[in-house]
Amino acid sequence: MNEPVAPTCCSASAGDNVIGGGPMLEQIMEYLRMPLVQLRGTNVTTLTLLTAILIVLVTKIISMVVARSIDRVLAARGLDRGLRFATTKITRYVILVIGVFVAVGTLGIDTGAIMASGAVLLVGIGFGLQRLADNFISGLLVLIERPVKKGDFIDAGGVLGTVEDIGLRATLVTSRDGVQVIVPNSNLMSSTVINYSAPSPERRFQIPIGVAYETDLDLAVKVITDVARAEPKVLETPAPEVRHMGFGDNAIELVLLVWIADAKEDHIVGSRLRFALDRAFRQHKISIPFPQRDVHIIDRASA
Repeated sequence: MNEPVAPTCCSASAGDNVIGGGPMLEQIMEYLRMPLVQLRGTNVTTLTLLTAILIVLVTKIISMVVARSIDRVLAARGLDRGLRFATTKITRYVILVIGVFVAVGTLGIDTGAIMASGAVLLVGIGFGLQRLADNFISGLLVLIERPVKKGDFIDAGGVLGTVEDIGLRATLVTSRDGVQVIVPNSNLMSSTVINYSAPSPERRFQIPIGVAYETDLDLAVKVITDVARAEPKVLETPAPEVRHMGFGDNAIELVLLVWIADAKEDHIVGSRLRFALDRAFRQHKISIPFPQRDVHIIDRASA
């Protein structure tokens, strides 16, 4: 008579997996807790290092989320884009700095000693890397005082373009040719910068015009004014104006003053007006003189 055999093999295998899983996990944790280096009496392990990296990554994500939330709130309240940009930028920097200090603290490093070392380092930077420190401080001042904001159309030492980003070291400006120019922040604070977007993007520019001396000035002024008013990008208020600038060597010097809504379009509007003025002058027989010189030839042989 055959006796039934209990299925002990399967139970033993399952038990081995359960029992084996525990020591394996403990072995992994033992490796993670194994000291890599020792800093000021505190062991830095792989686990603490991974924790610090995770804190920095989470802090970066939190800073981005908080910055976007603040930007939405400020936008809903009607604040301008430049102020929103500066606020969100500073907020991200502050949160990142706090996260880095927390991550360093998990490694067992004394943050107070780091701050003291940072003060000494700043002194060293002040003496050895004055230009870098100057750009860094200037970047903070630009973000706080906002003499130049993101989206402004500026002229910084001959660099004419739109501000795309304001960093702590340099400001990125995209020129009219689509070229990105890196302008050190110290240049924005120490040299003359023309901001065509402040207090408003409207701008007045002028077009010099010379007419012949025999020209009817009343007719010339009317033709010039009509051409300016016919240009769609020229503002009606303030109205276009023609001024008499003086009597030149070869022509009566006039100047057309017009206002446009966007300072970046001065070249476009100026080109349109010059083409239109040339056509109108030809139609009304108004001549634009060119420099003339009288040359007298003395024949010394006959003299």
